[in-house]
Amino acid sequence: MSSALLIEQALNGLQFGVMLFLMAAGLTLIFGVMGVINLAHGSLYMVGAFACAAVAAYTGSFWLGLVASLIAAAAAGAIVEVTVIRRLYNRDHLDQVLATFALILIFSEGTRWVFGSFPLYLDIPKVLQGAISLPGGGQYQLYRLAIIGAGLIVAIGLYLLIAKTRLGMRIRAGESDREMIGALGVDIASLNTIVFALGAALAGLAGALVGALQSVQVGMGEPVLILAFVVIVIGGIGSIKGALAGAILVGVVDTMGRFLLPQLFTLFMQPSQAATAGAAIASMLIYIVMAFILAVRPKGLFAVNV
Repeated sequence: MSSALLIEQALNGLQFGVMLFLMAAGLTLIFGVMGVINLAHGSLYMVGAFACAAVAAYTGSFWLGLVASLIAAAAAGAIVEVTVIRRLYNRDHLDQVLATFALILIFSEGTRWVFGSFPLYLDIPKVLQGAISLPGGGQYQLYRLAIIGAGLIVAIGLYLLIAKTRLGMRIRAGESDREMIGALGVDIASLNTIVFALGAALAGLAGALVGALQSVQVGMGEPVLILAFVVIVIGGIGSIKGALAGAILVGVVDTMGRFLLPQLFTLFMQPSQAATAGAAIASMLIYIVMAFILAVRPKGLFAVNV
């Protein structure tokens, strides 16, 4: 095993973790502030990817597509909050799960009706099509490094938004005591819509960025949604810092597990058996890590404070 290959896989895990953070940050904000289990969050990820692919194909500019992904996902999120989610705040979580699961079906069939069943493809912008040299002689895609950088910039921006701005103060207060800030004159309905749109925009951004690495297709958000829930459970529900730590942990553990375990098992198994057993255990690894963390820290790695 070369050092370059090991570094490449570690960077792949970090890039995967950053993408999960963009999904999980919006999800944990929505659940932390509004107490809503939003199963349709993966559909907003898909909306961002399709908006980016469609606008990029029409204009020839990936960057315009990226802006379109933010606008489309945020708008879809705001519409969903006003028309559906707003009626669920005082209902139990089962009603929220059923309603947002219905939204998954609506978004999926609506997207298939508009764009068809065939996948769309995004080209990586020319400025990011190169690769950089890794220690040991390997090469790593510049676009993947850009995703890592973009995710870290978003994480810093979210921290500053939550910790240093008036809107962030209202978000933190809304998480702690919604009735009190309502009594103090804060428009709770508008705050909920803003938070939901912000979370949706983050999911749309994640979908657009990943869309250039894989095909953009109907249903692409559901597998990522499951991992995003794992991330917020590990990190601590309502915690942006926890979402970042949990996402990087999940991304690195999943990627390195799928890379290292089959090779480890070849020490005492036949290669074909090692590949099968390694892949099977690697697919369970993040859930094993989640169970261990919850056994030690039932509320996740960080407190629920944003």
